[in-house]
Amino acid sequence: MLKQCEGSHAVAEAVALCRPEVICAYPISPQTHIVEGIGEMVKSGELKDCEFINVESEFAAMSVAIGSSATGARTYTATASQGLLYMVEAVYNASGLGLPIVMTVANRAIGAPINIWNDHSDSLSQRDCGWIQLFAETNQEALDLHIQAFKLAEEISMPVMVCMDGFILTHAYERVDMPTQEQVDAFLPPYEPRQVLDPADPVSIGAMVGPEAFMEVRYLAHAKQMQALERIPQLAQEFKATFGRDSGGLTHTYHTDDAETIVIAMGSVLGTIKDTVDEMRAAGHKIGVLGITSFRPFPLVEVAKALKNCKRFVVLEKSLAVGIGGIVATNVRMAVTGMGLKGYTVVAGLGGRAITMKSLAGLFEKAGRDELELLTFLDLDWKVVNRQLEREKQTRRTGPAAESMLRDLGTVASKIA
Repeated sequence: MLKQCEGSHAVAEAVALCRPEVICAYPISPQTHIVEGIGEMVKSGELKDCEFINVESEFAAMSVAIGSSATGARTYTATASQGLLYMVEAVYNASGLGLPIVMTVANRAIGAPINIWNDHSDSLSQRDCGWIQLFAETNQEALDLHIQAFKLAEEISMPVMVCMDGFILTHAYERVDMPTQEQVDAFLPPYEPRQVLDPADPVSIGAMVGPEAFMEVRYLAHAKQMQALERIPQLAQEFKATFGRDSGGLTHTYHTDDAETIVIAMGSVLGTIKDTVDEMRAAGHKIGVLGITSFRPFPLVEVAKALKNCKRFVVLEKSLAVGIGGIVATNVRMAVTGMGLKGYTVVAGLGGRAITMKSLAGLFEKAGRDELELLTFLDLDWKVVNRQLEREKQTRRTGPAAESMLRDLGTVASKIA
């Protein structure tokens, strides 16, 4: 059924259609509307046989999710930014125990300084925690990925993050095709846990493991990610057969067959990139786009296949590995080792900075001439940065850098001449 709704509400309805039995979450923007929507459905009776548990923190939310999943309940939660960081210890425990929890991460920057706008710093900070990470380009894909995520998580008994850009998607009103309960039931079978706590057959979970077996336990987490690497594209095909649309998978390409330059990205920025590429191709530029849906497990083979005929690639990412540069780009470079391609990393959109078609067009034209630096910061205000660096050279007590730069920009009153 076609309907116009906020991205958060679309996800809430999709999760409800998956018949979760326990939902636990703590409010933090920009994911709050999702769990508010589900809570309303539980309270009204629209979502039946589901317990909505109010908790006192994000750490408690993931702890409750671990407990409920361990007892055999289909479990869901959601978080963002500092909330994800607060639950990190439990996030690692969930994957280490092989519990099929599904969690929405409404991507948002990490402080300090505090920032509530979108980038990918939060989920990418947890790239090695053992959770599968799927990134949505649109609200339709976010809706669809949640349905696939429950099936994937439960088949291989591993947790899955569905990542959607905070505010850009969560608070945007778009038309989505909402499936029926019958369609979801046909695709997602009733939950049959691979492991469950049973008082009649007591076992310990999370027991101490020493050097004699810890490496093997961690390898099994890797092995399950490799299983997911095979299963994700299969689920996308099964989803298409049931729902009639392409959604999910490992990667998706756009005008890559004859492209000399291929731009790689994740999330909602792909729409802006595609619009820019359309205009550039009309002007004669051979440029294409590779969107990555599955960041963990990372699709090395598919990335290499998509880039095999190009001359260069540009990874545009909304995150920064301080001290080295690109996070996604590092993974891409692993995929193309030995292929002799020129590769560029572009950090963009941090803290919600707008990524415009005008800036992208200039960037891509420069890349096509191989005039980019290996690491570029799109639309960085070098004047402000250099002034702060100079200030720190001149005096030891400059105060917090963020506040000083805001004064330079005239955002707050300045006492500095």
